[in-house]
Amino acid sequence: MAEPILEVRDLVKHYPLTQGILFRKQIGAVRAVDGVDFALGRGETLGIVGESGCGKSTVAKMLVNLERPTGGSIRYKGEDITRLSGRALKAVRRNIQMVFQDPYTSLNPRMTVGDIIGEPYDIHPEVAPKGDRRRKVQELLDVVGLNPEYVNRYPHQFSGGQRQRIGIARGLALRPEVIVADEPVSALDVSVQAQVVNLMDRLQSEFGLAYVFIAHDLSIVRHISDRVAVMYLGRIVETGTDTEIYEHPTHPYTQALLSAVPVPDPEAREHRERIILTGDVPSPTNIPSGCRFRTRCWKARGTDAETGRWRSTATGRWTDAETGRWRSTATGRGDMAAPRPVYGTRTAVR
Repeated sequence: MAEPILEVRDLVKHYPLTQGILFRKQIGAVRAVDGVDFALGRGETLGIVGESGCGKSTVAKMLVNLERPTGGSIRYKGEDITRLSGRALKAVRRNIQMVFQDPYTSLNPRMTVGDIIGEPYDIHPEVAPKGDRRRKVQELLDVVGLNPEYVNRYPHQFSGGQRQRIGIARGLALRPEVIVADEPVSALDVSVQAQVVNLMDRLQSEFGLAYVFIAHDLSIVRHISDRVAVMYLGRIVETGTDTEIYEHPTHPYTQALLSAVPVPDPEAREHRERIILTGDVPSPTNIPSGCRFRTRCWKARGTDAETGRWRSTATGRWTDAETGRWRSTATGRGDMAAPRPVYGTRTAVR
């Protein structure tokens, strides 16, 4: 992996549940994100996938400090940005920008396109002098494939795909190093999705950007990502390159997720194995003990309820990260495992 520019360690976000009016008492918490770890290299794209409610968007908001984490750290170039505030936080935010999910509500309908894209220059005036801003905005419109003369138009005069291009242009205005894209194509038509993804791919090569690309469309994530992280119920259960995840999934949840992807070939569709999960996703207020997926997993064993620390390696063995013992998925026998994988290699955590 390239030199990490963004490192996330044991990231946690809990929303308290309270009762009472005059005397509020916390009776629980919604564990939206509960121990997420990953690293993002320079110029790399990390795709994060998972079903709705698994915590993907909450992670995105914490990366740009729209939400303050309950615990853990987010290090940008070695500096923990969760502890920053005021001018120090403002300086970091210039280098970590976000593209939002809904192109219809993320743009202010009362502002022209020129004002929307040029607004970052008002917050960071050192980037562009006032007399130079209109030219820079027109250059950005041209970069994302829009007519530079559209600066005086309003958002309602554009289609969904064009609005998302405006959002991308706004994210590029300050020349950031990291862009967090929270499902940037989920609200668009399929043909427009391809255009926006190809645009982001081209801009990455042109500006040397690093992406955290969040989506639930597995085919789009595979197209744009260098590495993929699969989330389930607030945690990342498996990470790896796109080839490893899509062709050799290790974790049962990843296998079930990929088996649900539509196959256009009728003959291939008939011969592939479809994994149907039983039950519902547990509530984030009452997460199962041990392995979080055990309530829906067809490979669950009694030990899964006691510990959630099994690591699946490429050999198909489940390795206990605490004791170093592994359990073979084929035989169920335990034995001493190889040394714990080096950081950056593929792992699946149960």
